[in-house]
Amino acid sequence: MSLRRFILVLCLAAGSAAAADPATLSRTMHEGRFGGVHVRYAALVERTPVALPDGGPSGQVVSTSYIAEGAADPASRPVIFLFNGGPIVPSVYLHMLAFGPKRIAVPDDLRADPANFPLVDNTDTVLDRADLVFFDPIGTGYSRATAPSRAQDFFSVDADAKELTEFIARWSAAHGRSASPKFLFGESYGTVRAAATARRLALTAPQIRFDGVFLLGQGLNIVETVQRPANIMSYVVSLPTLAALGWYHGKVKHEEGRRFENFLDEVRRFARDEYLPALFLGAALPPAEQARLARRLEALTGLPAARFEAADLRVSKMRYRAELLADQGLVLGMYDGRYTAPASKTPGPLPDGSELLFQAAHRAFDGYARQDLALTLDAPYVTDSAVKSFSDWQWGGSAPFDDWPFMAWMREAMQRNPRMRLVIGNGYADTLTTVGAAEQAIAQSGWPADRLSVHYYEGGHMSYSIERSHRQLMQDVRAMLDAAAP
Repeated sequence: MSLRRFILVLCLAAGSAAAADPATLSRTMHEGRFGGVHVRYAALVERTPVALPDGGPSGQVVSTSYIAEGAADPASRPVIFLFNGGPIVPSVYLHMLAFGPKRIAVPDDLRADPANFPLVDNTDTVLDRADLVFFDPIGTGYSRATAPSRAQDFFSVDADAKELTEFIARWSAAHGRSASPKFLFGESYGTVRAAATARRLALTAPQIRFDGVFLLGQGLNIVETVQRPANIMSYVVSLPTLAALGWYHGKVKHEEGRRFENFLDEVRRFARDEYLPALFLGAALPPAEQARLARRLEALTGLPAARFEAADLRVSKMRYRAELLADQGLVLGMYDGRYTAPASKTPGPLPDGSELLFQAAHRAFDGYARQDLALTLDAPYVTDSAVKSFSDWQWGGSAPFDDWPFMAWMREAMQRNPRMRLVIGNGYADTLTTVGAAEQAIAQSGWPADRLSVHYYEGGHMSYSIERSHRQLMQDVRAMLDAAAP
């Protein structure tokens, strides 16, 4: 064994932040026009060693970074670390559909074949303003545990956040960016990762420079969105999403002069002032009042009043997906309820027509990695999560539906780091992480209002698949960068 290799092994075993620099797997130069600015940039695929403390396992994180050339002061240029959810899946969706210098152009025709989606220059991405680092956690993408038998040791809320925190520290030190403004952009479970990591960054001594978090499809209060009959809050916060889908699919009357945003405000008021008190009463609700509310729910969601009455006014998101277009033999998508798929004739999970967006991203990245990134690796790029059930992931409690501290962690991070800003974005058609749940989280969180902003997008979980929503999202990210600037 060479001396260099021996030192690397020792550093990994110790989990030291002074371990070997990232190893470059490929480096290519490109140029493009982003935000109206011509940018020459390097695309770096690197393998960064990480190790969990207290004798935990080591691993290699393979990331893709886009770093602009010729910055007047590289140390002051912002860096955004981007990751998807899962609990663990790679960042390929944010990479190929949202932030990468090239992105998939998804047509407005929701029935179009994803094999024909073109890869185009992503002129709206923020590479003119910030460098971009796409993080694939251990067990996804090309990232691997050093000992494959220990990979599951990374599969916990705590270990996952430690992994990302160490990666950020090592990437920043290796690239001379320790003083750079840093931001996290997490989607879905990635929002939990962002909260846990933001807290760890705030507790690190010396504190790592850190300026903000963008949560897209937040899941920090997932305990409030689980669709159990006794959890009445879950039905209340889900109602705006059901209404938005009823509106989109033409099951709700579009009265003359009635705008979608005004309609959703009407739904929110009904949910707060009438629906929640009625569900609280439960069996004590008078039958006549239940019938009245069921008719009102029909008007707001498009699902027959009789269905709401039969379900004691509690129709879950899953049942709504299955029943709204049942007369047409169709089921609404889970990630994006605008999409539909033929209903299955056999028992099992509901089909999800919006999953074609995943297929498009996988296919596009395969060619992009070989051609644009000049990447030649024998290992497959893992897109399937190794976490197949709640029990495969260690949530830090006795059950996945414990009262998780994720919102409190974000509050603590903001308290400890006065410069940190928080941005929340949600798609109206997302039945997985709903707009109502995001609003309820904000109301209950105690997050500083003067450092918090909220945005809504047409579309679902991956709202950036819509051109208008993608453009708005990029504008909102730019606004986050502006707000954090000195």
